[in-house]
Amino acid sequence: MTTTHDVHLFSPLKLRGVEFSNRIWVSPMCQYSALDGVASSWHDVHIGSFATGGTGLIMMEAAGVTPEGRISTQCLGLWNEKQTERLRPIVEFAHSMGTKIGIQLAHAGRKASCLPPWSDHPMASLEEGGWESVAPSAIAFGGKYPTPRALTRDEIKALVESFAAAAKRVVAVGFDLVEIHAAHGYLIHQFLSPLSNTRDDEYGGSFENRIRFIIEITKAVRVSIPESMPLFVRISASDWLDGGWTIDDSVELCKRLKECGVDLIDVSSGGTSSGAPVPVGPGYQVPFAKQIRNEAGIPTGAVGLITEAAQAESIIANGEADAIFMAREFLRNPRWPLQAARELKATVNWPLQIVRGKLD
Repeated sequence: MTTTHDVHLFSPLKLRGVEFSNRIWVSPMCQYSALDGVASSWHDVHIGSFATGGTGLIMMEAAGVTPEGRISTQCLGLWNEKQTERLRPIVEFAHSMGTKIGIQLAHAGRKASCLPPWSDHPMASLEEGGWESVAPSAIAFGGKYPTPRALTRDEIKALVESFAAAAKRVVAVGFDLVEIHAAHGYLIHQFLSPLSNTRDDEYGGSFENRIRFIIEITKAVRVSIPESMPLFVRISASDWLDGGWTIDDSVELCKRLKECGVDLIDVSSGGTSSGAPVPVGPGYQVPFAKQIRNEAGIPTGAVGLITEAAQAESIIANGEADAIFMAREFLRNPRWPLQAARELKATVNWPLQIVRGKLD
């Protein structure tokens, strides 16, 4: 997609060797439609629909770096070659539409071994393909979730290597970038938050110890991908709970991540507790993206109830973030960028196959 109109939302952004045609990006969204971690025809159509809609980047959903790292029994995986090769046609189609594409690497920790959210019960039994969940400490998330087993030091080291191995598969299949999922109460976030990490070794206690896992993963992933490939990290900027992870913690972490070669922070929040008093509303997480951008000196992506073109344009124009990640709005309208271009009077190229639908 190209633009000839001076609209901030449709201006290009270059990170390392990758130039994104605009600042409207598809946020990763779990689809619970994989079999043994392998993408299905649903993913072909789901991701393909975004690729035809003019977005600057599609971030594919969280892919487990190990079988036990998946959120659900039907989530994507990136621990073997079959899973890797099945993603290749999806990547190639996105590229044929002029769209950049990345994927999240993840481990769900104590929030793993679920069934798809439309199932009649939430957790997968061993007979249903479920598994024992793990975490930094033997503290349950609550509600439906069982108490996890605390990881050993050797298991932690092995997981760092699993993230690195998955990153190499991302490169092999042709993705433009990789994102480490360190948000929403999943394993890396569980290490960060004192509410879920009560370890008394080098991975728990102090701030320095609690960030050790993400720093080790980031360094391992960075050296596993080309120098020209951007590396993103999604974080929860705040737990929204007393005694939990804070925005000040996030700023300091992002300074360290920048030193480790991270190029953009995808700024979300929450996920440590289902009972957190999150003040959900339009653009409610944008101030976090702005603060991290300004104080850590690193590009950020804003996400969370950004649904209007003028709203998104204002965020970029005012320097509150460098890109806009959108999820539900793309589910409602996979070609939202084309609509936004019309509203903002930006000139963009439509795919030839659908140009008949363009309104003058």
